[in-house]
Amino acid sequence: MPRVLVVGSVNMDLVVETPSFPRLGETLFGSMFATHPGGKGANQAVAAARLGATVTMLGRVGKDAFGRELKAGLAHEGINTRWVIETPAASTGIAAITVCNADNAIIVVPGANGCLSPSDLNSAEDAFAETDVVLAQLEIPVPTVEHAAELAARHGKPFILNPAPAMRLSDSLLSRCALITPNEYELATALGQTGVRWQNSLSALPGRVVMTAGKEGAYFSDRTGALHHQPAFSVTATDTTGAGDTFNGALVTFWSLGIAEAVHRACAASALSVTKPGAQGGMPTLAELNIFMERDALVANRT
Repeated sequence: MPRVLVVGSVNMDLVVETPSFPRLGETLFGSMFATHPGGKGANQAVAAARLGATVTMLGRVGKDAFGRELKAGLAHEGINTRWVIETPAASTGIAAITVCNADNAIIVVPGANGCLSPSDLNSAEDAFAETDVVLAQLEIPVPTVEHAAELAARHGKPFILNPAPAMRLSDSLLSRCALITPNEYELATALGQTGVRWQNSLSALPGRVVMTAGKEGAYFSDRTGALHHQPAFSVTATDTTGAGDTFNGALVTFWSLGIAEAVHRACAASALSVTKPGAQGGMPTLAELNIFMERDALVANRT
């Protein structure tokens, strides 16, 4: 299993379940409230760690109760938290999540995540030198993401970017990405190709895009530009909050197996994750993933 460096956000998720999403000006009674550790960076770090990777997290939290709880939780998952920096001047980031019928709507307040700087990455440059793969997202400042890509390139490490939340990516950042992992909307936004067929966008970066497609699974192009489809695994969804983050954590964990096998396993892990509540709560262990994939293979052989 690889050594993975995750550069990204650490949030506390504040989750409310409701029978319907509120309309503008409407007040609803919710059926449940809970707090869960989250943030795309931390989620993807946990997903990778549970699947057997040796993970280091590089990010910021506030010097507050949420920050202490989140940092301790990462350490409990076996993640190296040396570079999870406490920030007295900012609160820990939060995500307000409304869940309705297995769908969700999310508002993120970055807090300390917005303070993660290129100089923080320079202080942790040894972590880039010692890892096998670097994974980042866009819930931290873009200049910091760009510098993470530069440091990965300096040390000859593949840089994988989950371009979420969606935004246009600079050509210089795209050129340093070994792989980007958007959904369809994020892909069009990242490449500035709104209105272009997603199939054409995948072919524009041959071998360097995996597009997640929810219930359809994932699509990716190989180095020749040929399009491939990995179907989704059939499960009963409870909460889809952490599905994309599980996919990304699994993808980097199995990166060395080649893109097709990594996507295959990432789709399986993502499917398992939606069967339990919470972004991190449903993320499977390697043993759980192996059992799930063995059962799925048996069913496929019988049919």
